[in-house]
Amino acid sequence: MNKKWFFYIVRCSDNSLYSGITNNINERISKHNKGKGAKYTSCRRPVKLVYSEECEDISSARKREEQVKRWKKEKKEVLIKDFS
Repeated sequence: MNKKWFFYIVRCSDNSLYSGITNNINERISKHNKGKGAKYTSCRRPVKLVYSEECEDISSARKREEQVKRWKKEKKEVLIKDFS
């Protein structure tokens, strides 16, 4: 059975955005909030999930992450607003 992969964006306590991929969103957000998720988010806790999308596989999740990471914050905010 193939695992589902997700691209996600969290809002950090300093209002910055962090994006990543995972195959278990709840566990990943929990890790971020325990300081074990990523170096960037460890000193910007707590984080809140503000966007996620399911991807076909890990490869498409990585491609989506690379695409969105190149965007300016304003464009990411529009994506998040349209999601909520």
